[in-house]
Amino acid sequence: MTFASGSFTPILTNSLIASRLWTPNWRNGVFCPFNMVHTFASTRSRLLKNKIHYKRLALSSCSRSFSCQSTALSDINSTSHTVSSNGHLRYGRLMPCPLQNGPPRVEHLVVTKEGPVVEYICKALDLPPLYVEDLIQFGAVYYALVCPKPPPTASPEQIKVYEEVTDPSILRKRTSIKGKTVREAQKTFKITRADEIVEAGTYLRVHVHPKRFPRCYDIDWKSRIIAVTDDYVVLDKPAGTSVGGTTDNIEESCATFTTRALGFSAPLLTTHQIDNCTEGCVVLARSKEYCSVFHGKIREKKVKKLYLALAAAPVPIGILTHYMRPINMAPRLISEDFVKGWLLCQLEVLECKKVPFPRSEIQRTYNLEDCGWALKDFAYECQINLLTGRTHQIRAQLAACSAPVVGDSMYMPAAIAEIVCPGSNPFGKNKKLYTNENDKSLAIDEWIAQHGKEPSVAVGLQACQISWDDGKHCYGARLPWWR
Repeated sequence: MTFASGSFTPILTNSLIASRLWTPNWRNGVFCPFNMVHTFASTRSRLLKNKIHYKRLALSSCSRSFSCQSTALSDINSTSHTVSSNGHLRYGRLMPCPLQNGPPRVEHLVVTKEGPVVEYICKALDLPPLYVEDLIQFGAVYYALVCPKPPPTASPEQIKVYEEVTDPSILRKRTSIKGKTVREAQKTFKITRADEIVEAGTYLRVHVHPKRFPRCYDIDWKSRIIAVTDDYVVLDKPAGTSVGGTTDNIEESCATFTTRALGFSAPLLTTHQIDNCTEGCVVLARSKEYCSVFHGKIREKKVKKLYLALAAAPVPIGILTHYMRPINMAPRLISEDFVKGWLLCQLEVLECKKVPFPRSEIQRTYNLEDCGWALKDFAYECQINLLTGRTHQIRAQLAACSAPVVGDSMYMPAAIAEIVCPGSNPFGKNKKLYTNENDKSLAIDEWIAQHGKEPSVAVGLQACQISWDDGKHCYGARLPWWR
């Protein structure tokens, strides 16, 4: 029997809130690739039985949570949940949106007798029904027909439970997985309706505290719309928002709020991404057909993107070339030299001009973080033609040039560390020679530790223009926030 180890690999733990996630991309709070997430098909629903019994396979695990801060914030909005006398959170509803993300909590469960998914989660996790229904609406509840294989760090007891629910004699009795390999049955699907029924042996993953985006509720979304056509909408995305949502929150996204602002009945679809902390032009498709068309234009390199970056130091004019480690985890590590298997990163700096550093009141408005950069009289506004579109590419490349993006709390601390102590970056210009792989591995871990957390709202980066079909379609954003 072959078990999937890459498509879905959660930790199984007996503690209420574990200290970390073992999954490779734990920094983003993502357990599986986006393309592995599918809709919970109604054809998989099971009939309700009178009595429901549940087995709790595992309690919670944590993913790193990136704070969505505003000035003068409380930890958690009391209308969402309060703290009871015994110190445990007492849950209410997900709305209104708290101003700051709560402590991360992801629960992993297995059902032993089929029944309504909401009723099961409520009983297993001691959550109110309306809160669980909100989680489902947010896209924060997932399932797999067969429990995924636990990690190497799992306890003997956890291994035993896993072996019980995945025993071949048990799986053969389940009609829902007939004709499927175990690997296929371990793929994750999103539950989209509160009245779904889950059968015995079903694995559930519940993101009890979804990543929230309070800035969505402060934006005049109609004023951010650049263009509306029969095929697409061009949006000037605000910083501090997600284009298409996150693994545990598809509700508080640019696509959702723009759909509502325009009064569309069909949801807008994401065609490409920019970082949450970046503002500027994004294209949202009005149909699956045009979404596919635009994806094709990106693959064929018919889409051109120009950025404005506010760097803390001057950046040389011309093409910058680096190589990015092919691991889907922040921070993104890049090398000055070619590394086999690493991804080519290229951008062209078209212009770099000296400008005043953002005023204190503007920094406060956009929650710009003080990352320890000493020189704050001037900054350098760079116009950049993005030649390859890697995640965090501009931020990582400018930081590698000792010119990090202003307010970038993830990459600026590492850039400062390399300036203060040359050779800290094992892939930089001043990299050291290591006598063995163990020493180099330790140096890489230390270098990763020099990076900070994801910015809370904004950094000095704007997708200022997007065009395709040789400029036939060309759209620009408003002035960047720092002007």
